[in-house]
Amino acid sequence: MKLPKPTAGELEILAVLWRIGPATVRTVHDHMDQSTGYTTVLKLMQIMTEKGLLQRDESERAHVYKPRVARAQTQGQLMKDLLEKAFENSAAQMVQQALATQKASPKELAEIRDILNRYEKENLK
Repeated sequence: MKLPKPTAGELEILAVLWRIGPATVRTVHDHMDQSTGYTTVLKLMQIMTEKGLLQRDESERAHVYKPRVARAQTQGQLMKDLLEKAFENSAAQMVQQALATQKASPKELAEIRDILNRYEKENLK
């Protein structure tokens, strides 16, 4: 199922819901940067429900929202879009830019090496 690409504000809400699980607007707002007003969070979550990004349980007085897709699926969709549009489908260019933009810790570099080693073993059989 391909859903609309979330905006930055929608991604912030999704990140909260992925971290804490299904929640009311109040709970999501409490876990967000307090510069975002409650009514803004409410409106965004209503829009996200209309767009199909969230599901709303209306069985209780306070509606409970949850993401319709897993974090990994959304990240994959965003990554694919970025890879196509900004890096001409070159994973190498994207990884080089990511490492040039954000310094990786030794632990992260070790994790990246492990991922590459597993990928090679699985895809070069």
